[in-house]
Amino acid sequence: MNSSRIGQPLDRVDGVAKVTGQARYAAEYPADGLLHGSVVCSAIARGRVRAIDASAALALPGVVWVLTHENRPVMAGDDESYEDEDAADGSPFRPLFDARVRYSGQPLALVLADSPELARHAASLVRVDYQPDEHETDLRAALQRAHDAPAELPEPRGDADAAIAGAEVQLALEYELANEYHNPMEPHASTVIYQPGGDLLVHDKTQGPQNSQQYLCNVLNLEPSRVRVLSAFVGGAFGSGLRPQYQLPLAAMAALTLRRSVRVALTRQQMFTFGYRPRTVQRLRLGASAEGKLQGLIHEAIGQTSRFEDFTEQVVPWSGMLYHCDHLRLDYRLTPLDVYTPLDMRAPGAATGLFALESAMDELAWATGTDPVQLRLLNYSETDQNQGKPYSSKELRACYRQGAEAFGWSRRSAQPRSMREGEQLIGWGMATGVWEAMQKPASARASLSADGRLIVASATCDIGPGTATAMTQIAADTLGIDPARVHFKLGDSTLPTAPLQGGSFTVSSVGSAVREACLALARRLCEAARQLPDAPFSDASQLRCIDGRVQQGDDSQRAIDLQELLARHGSLAAEVDAKPGKQREQVASATHSAVFVEVRVDEALGTVRVSRVVSAIAAGRVVNPKTARSQILGGVVWGIGMALQEEALIDHRLGRCMNHNLADYHLPVHADIGDIEVIFVEEEDALVNALGSKGVGEIGIVGVAAAVANAVYHATGKRIRQLPITLDRLLQGE
Repeated sequence: MNSSRIGQPLDRVDGVAKVTGQARYAAEYPADGLLHGSVVCSAIARGRVRAIDASAALALPGVVWVLTHENRPVMAGDDESYEDEDAADGSPFRPLFDARVRYSGQPLALVLADSPELARHAASLVRVDYQPDEHETDLRAALQRAHDAPAELPEPRGDADAAIAGAEVQLALEYELANEYHNPMEPHASTVIYQPGGDLLVHDKTQGPQNSQQYLCNVLNLEPSRVRVLSAFVGGAFGSGLRPQYQLPLAAMAALTLRRSVRVALTRQQMFTFGYRPRTVQRLRLGASAEGKLQGLIHEAIGQTSRFEDFTEQVVPWSGMLYHCDHLRLDYRLTPLDVYTPLDMRAPGAATGLFALESAMDELAWATGTDPVQLRLLNYSETDQNQGKPYSSKELRACYRQGAEAFGWSRRSAQPRSMREGEQLIGWGMATGVWEAMQKPASARASLSADGRLIVASATCDIGPGTATAMTQIAADTLGIDPARVHFKLGDSTLPTAPLQGGSFTVSSVGSAVREACLALARRLCEAARQLPDAPFSDASQLRCIDGRVQQGDDSQRAIDLQELLARHGSLAAEVDAKPGKQREQVASATHSAVFVEVRVDEALGTVRVSRVVSAIAAGRVVNPKTARSQILGGVVWGIGMALQEEALIDHRLGRCMNHNLADYHLPVHADIGDIEVIFVEEEDALVNALGSKGVGEIGIVGVAAAVANAVYHATGKRIRQLPITLDRLLQGE
C-alpha cells in the first residue's frame, strides 16, 4: 500500500459542491406536481383522540388531503411485525396507528397542500378533540419505578461493597444530566417521488439509506425493488438519523394513496418531538487508599425511556474498563415515562457515563490530595477488565503526557480559587475519554473505467465527517493512483451493503471493504496484464499496482499504464464483503483521549467561559488529519455546550419541552469558544483492522463535560454535579 495518500490532509472531495449550493439535501429535490405535507402534533402527553376536525383546512383552495389514523392505508405494523436496524427493545412507535396519544408532540395528522406555506397554515386550522389521561414525565419523581435495563452488563468483580467499606477514603456521589436534543443544521425531511407503477424514489434525511428502505418495505408491505432511498448529502445528524423518523412513513403513505410525489419537512420545533439523549441520574461509590488507588467502585445509573420501548445505551461499562479495579459492581435501570423513546446521540452512553466517572475521579483526586493526572496514571489499566483481554493498542499514557505538556499542566496551582486574573477566577481541569473501536460487516465495489477513472461504491452515507474523502484516499492509496481520478459513490440503497453511519465505525467498516475491493481489483488488473501477449514482464509473479500502472516489482521500466491496459482489455470490477478479522477476538479495542480545559469564571456574575482546550487523541491510524481534526473540534464544542448550556426544559404539568427552538435551547456559538488544540498521538494497531484506524467521530466529545466541570471546581471551589452548569446552579452551589 502506498502510504502517501493515507494520513494526508486532503481537502473534502465534495467541498465545492457544498459551498456553491450544488449539493442537494432531502427537502431540496424537485418533482412534478409535488405536494407538501405539514404535520399536526399532539398537544397532550397521554390520552386518546376523540375526533379530528379537518374541515377548515380542507376548505382552503390548494389543500388536497388530511391523513389521519382514521383514513391511513394498511400498515404491516398493524400486527407489530416490523422493526428497523437501530430499534430499541419493545414495540416500535407507529405514526397514525391508532387513537392513542403516547407523548406530547406525537404526530396525529398530515395536511397535504400545493405549497409548504399553505400546508402549514392549514395544519394550524386542524382541531383535535382529546380525552386526556394523567401523565408522568419527571424522571426524578418516578425513580422508584425503575426496572432493570435489557443491557448486557459486565459481571460483578470481587466484593465492591466490602472493599469500599474497608477503604481509607470513601466517596458517595450523585450526578444528573438533562435531556439533550440533536439539532443538526438540516432538519429531518423526506421527499418521496411517486413513479409510474407505484415505485418510490425517496430522498431521505438518514444515516442509513438501506435501513430506511427496509423500514418502508416492512411498514407498507412493499417489495424492496419498488423502493429506492437516496441520501447523497446529509446536513448533520449526530444519531438522529439512525432510526427512520416519522416524516418518512407519513410522506410515503401519502404518496402511495394520492399517487403523487410528496415532501414532508419537519420544523425546528418538531425536531424536539422524537429521539434525544435521555435524562439520567447516576450514583457512584468509590473506595480508595490514602494515595488514591481504587479498591472498590460501584456505578449505578437510571435513565428515562418511553412506555413502549426500553432504550438502552452503554452508560456504566466504561467504569469497568477505564481504570484498574478488582472490586466492582455496575447497575443500569430504566424508568418508563410518557415520552418518546430516546435515541443514540453522539457518543451514546459514554458522554453520559464518563461525565459521572471522570467527575468522581476528580473528586477522589481532591479527597486524596493527588494530582488528577497522577491519580489516573496510578489507576491505569493495561487490560479491559470487563472482557479480561489486553488492548490491541493503547497510547493513553502518551495522551496524558502530550496533552499535559501542550496545556502547561505543570504550572497548575493545586488549590481551588488560587488562580485569577482581575475579577476572573481561573480553573484548570482534565478528564479521560474512551470509546470502543468497532468494525461492522460491510461491502464495497471497485471498478476501473476505460479512461482510467476508479469508481468505488458502497451504500454508506456521509453525515458530515468527510466519508467520501476518506474513502477516496483509501481507494487511491490501495491502487496507487491520483485521488483526483477516484470517485466514491454513496448514499444509495441500491449500492453494496453498508451499516448505519454511527459509532465511529464507518472508516473501519466501509473503509476496510473499500480497501479489500481495491485489492481484489488490483489482482484482476495484474492478471489482465499477465495475459497481454506483448507484456513487458520477465517475472509475472511479482506484478503489483503502483502509481497508475501495473509494474514488475520495483522495476518501473517493466510496467504498463492502467489506461493502456484497460483500453486493450476493457473495464474491470470487483465487489467484496468485508468483516472483522479473527485476530480481534483475542483483544479489546478502544480509542482513548485526554482532555485539558481552562475556564474563566466571573466571581460576581457567575458566568463561565472556556478559554482553552487541549484534546490529545489516540485513534490508531488517522486517514485524513484535516477532517479528523474537524471532528474533534466539533466534539469539543458540543462537550462545552453539554457542560454549560444545553438543556431541554420540560414543563411536567404539560409533559412537553418548552424551549423547543434555537433561541431558547442554548447551544455554543463562536463567541463562546476559545482556543482548541487537537493532538493526534501516534498509535500503531495491526489488530484492530487492516487500516489500523479506530475512528474519531465520538471520542471528541467524551470527557469534555467532566473536564469543564472539574475546571469550574478548581476555579471556584464549588462542585456542580448537575449539568448544565448554569448561573443559578453555580451561584447556589456547594
